Amino acid sequence: PLFLSTFAEDAANSDFVANIVEGLIRLVIFIGYIAAIGLMNDIRRVFAYHGAEHKAISAYEHDRPLTPEEVDAFGTAHTRCGTTFILIVVVISIFFFSLIPREGVPLWALFLSRIVLVPVIAAVAYELVRFGARHYGNALVRALYAPGLWLQSLTTRPPDRPMLEVSIASLESCLAADREAATRAAGT
Repeated sequence: PLFLSTFAEDAANSDFVANIVEGLIRLVIFIGYIAAIGLMNDIRRVFAYHGAEHKAISAYEHDRPLTPEEVDAFGTAHTRCGTTFILIVVVISIFFFSLIPREGVPLWALFLSRIVLVPVIAAVAYELVRFGARHYGNALVRALYAPGLWLQSLTTRPPDRPMLEVSIASLESCLAADREAATRAAGT
């Protein structure tokens, strides 16, 4: 994306335009990749397990019994999904990278800046996902997070009953491990 955006920089003579083009190229590559792998049978199955995981987490967060029937009543989209996180990373990277001037900077240095800023961008994106999940009742927050939930339609599929059972067993195992760790911590 950085290399391809240099053509936009030359054509528009604008760092801002080049950074927008770079971000859009990155976004198209990400969405295209997700859509392309979603055509593979094995990945469709993985995406169905992903949907089952979201359903189980949603049921748990709504204090519903962790049974296949109860879990299946929930949707496959979730506000704290990694798919939404990556979308937020791509979008806010445009802002972060726009703070770095391009004029007179060698391509290798611009490339290095993209790598160095990844942890900062990921940390900000993580906090934005947490903020969005805490304030999802707000109409503006819901509107801002809608593209991430729409994108999850590419990375989740409706699960079958055995997939729901696996997601429930996995969640219950994690919850039991958390309880055990809390009990050990309280006893020390």
